[in-house]
Amino acid sequence: KTPRGVLFSGPSGTGKTLLAKALAKESGVPFFAISGSDFVEMFAGVGAGRVRDMFATAKKAAPCVLFIDEIDAIGGKRGGGMGGSHDEREQTLNQILVELDGMEENKGIILVAATNRPETLDPALMRPGRIDRKIIVGLPDVNGREQILKIHSKNTPISDTVDLKKIARGTPGFSGAELKNLINEAAIYAARRDKQFVEQKDIEDAKDKIMLGVERPSLAMTEQDKRETAYHESGHAIIAKLFKGSDPIYKVTIIPRGKALGITVQLPEKDRFSYKQEYLKDRIAILMGGRAAEEIFCNTFTSGASNDIAVATSTARSMIMRLGMSKLGPIAFGEEGGGGYLGQSSINTSFLAQDTLEKVDTEVQKLIQEQYDLAFKLLSQNHEKVEAMTDALMEVETLDDWQVENIMQGRHYNDNDGFIAFKALADEKSRIAESELESRKKESQDKAKQKLTHDTNLSI
Repeated sequence: KTPRGVLFSGPSGTGKTLLAKALAKESGVPFFAISGSDFVEMFAGVGAGRVRDMFATAKKAAPCVLFIDEIDAIGGKRGGGMGGSHDEREQTLNQILVELDGMEENKGIILVAATNRPETLDPALMRPGRIDRKIIVGLPDVNGREQILKIHSKNTPISDTVDLKKIARGTPGFSGAELKNLINEAAIYAARRDKQFVEQKDIEDAKDKIMLGVERPSLAMTEQDKRETAYHESGHAIIAKLFKGSDPIYKVTIIPRGKALGITVQLPEKDRFSYKQEYLKDRIAILMGGRAAEEIFCNTFTSGASNDIAVATSTARSMIMRLGMSKLGPIAFGEEGGGGYLGQSSINTSFLAQDTLEKVDTEVQKLIQEQYDLAFKLLSQNHEKVEAMTDALMEVETLDDWQVENIMQGRHYNDNDGFIAFKALADEKSRIAESELESRKKESQDKAKQKLTHDTNLSI
């Protein structure tokens, strides 16, 4: 039998509504689209009446497809209402349940629904016979991101030197909507710079703007504040480079962006689907690197580490309470609830004993302190590299991955000659890029010649 209902679920911007639009175009049958919020009214019975009218119209046009966007507006679990609009929503949901699989059969009507909060939907709505098939529309992988970039750059004048594969590798976790916005922001940058084509630098600048926030170069910072920020970011970067299994450094900057005075950005080389204990512990040490650098080189603490501390604490607590990565054993301390694809999950610990919570807190504190001590030790041993990176940041404000690598190799800034080793490596990278471009052009020309020869042989 044909499934009666299909549910698209997944994070925002992954293309659930877009899939429904494609279905409307390709199905060849009448397509009715409505939003879940269209049924919600303060007067009881109005929403249920609209459901009856909608299905009555669909029955006349059957076979047809009925699409309800953001179905969580009316499909939430029943029993939580205390009167008013909540009762109205429950009546609306009851009517949908009856229409989908009640005493009268709805032959020829297929319901397609979309939501990014599937955990809130009522079990009666989700059962087979009403919604038979559940399709998760997840975030795209590296190959998916490359194809999405090709689609959105089709009508944008992109330079031949732009490598979409490299951009796809550098945008893990981006949804389709964010990739579309990336190309648009890059086009805006190119237009501001009076360029005829969007180049790689425009896309990189657009990516920085989206990932890191808008630059605030006009923010008045004293020389002392800048140096403390430079030490802080150098601490993050040095620790990240010393751990072999950590994500590669993408950029280190002390130019204020968004709410941050400085940022150290790491980008994974590939999409991560699971995390090892060693990786998570290294991640905590990297987060603690900024605070450790402040203590060693500035002999003080600043508020710049507040977000690092919050993320490190959350990571450590998750390792112990959810992932069983501690001497307390493979036990889940608390029930995880809420959030779904919106990322607002929380852990309910109300049923745990007080001494259990104290043990968890002790383990969290111990784990973070161990990683802080490790970061402190590594930075003390690499004193010269931290000083060199801080001096470089004070001079140029932003360091790319290859510049950070130069510092790790012992090459640092010279007042007279500048970044001699940096420039040599930059020239080498530029030469390699030009060589790759020439090879791509030659490959394209060879393909064109082969096609021309093939077409000529066909015509003969």
